[in-house]
Amino acid sequence: MEDGKLRGKTILLIDESEENRVELNWYLSKNGFEIIEAENGEEAKMKFLKYDPCFVLLETELPDMNGLDFCTWVRNQNSNNVPIIIQSSKGADQDKIQGLKMGADDYIVKPLNSEELLIRIETVLRRTVNRCSKLSFKGLTIKPIKGIVKFHDYEIQLTHFEYRLLYLFMTHPDQILSREQIINELYKKNEKVINERTVDVHIKNLREKIAGFSDYPYIVSIRGLGYKFNIDF
Repeated sequence: MEDGKLRGKTILLIDESEENRVELNWYLSKNGFEIIEAENGEEAKMKFLKYDPCFVLLETELPDMNGLDFCTWVRNQNSNNVPIIIQSSKGADQDKIQGLKMGADDYIVKPLNSEELLIRIETVLRRTVNRCSKLSFKGLTIKPIKGIVKFHDYEIQLTHFEYRLLYLFMTHPDQILSREQIINELYKKNEKVINERTVDVHIKNLREKIAGFSDYPYIVSIRGLGYKFNIDF
């Protein structure tokens, strides 16, 4: 990951071209995003409902429907306001205007410049920051508003302390946190007295619960220093 930063946002990438999907998936994943791919409109609908992405990157020319119709469908899902960027080979002013009228947040004409696309995604995300608060990495998702944690479709049952621990780690990716820092972050007003051994036990339990769904080492020990949320590939 180039900047060593977990963005924690899922992007539904909809494009008929496998070559385009592979290229964009590689570039956006390298820059910290979680990518879900779809090659047609029906697959995109299924994955949109299943994964509830934070962002949609939409090609207008799909094999089974016009991408603009998919855009309208998204906006009709309980007035869903997920950010959408349209990517299209149609570059006439009227095409851009129509795409924006149909609910897109931005419109990019192909061929795409990957760096420009990344900047546009970041810009839209800053403008729509309140639309998606969940964080995701390698299938593990935490939803702060709902207070739930999932691995793909499966909810992971955590205690309140375990949930707060995971949220702390996922909002400080790749950052070593000492046991003392963890205690001070979770109990800033010293409302509860816990010791470092208690932290170790809670982290052990959290790891075990996540390990029931994935063998990826999300939380790793750094000998003599503490723990960190691991985003190394």
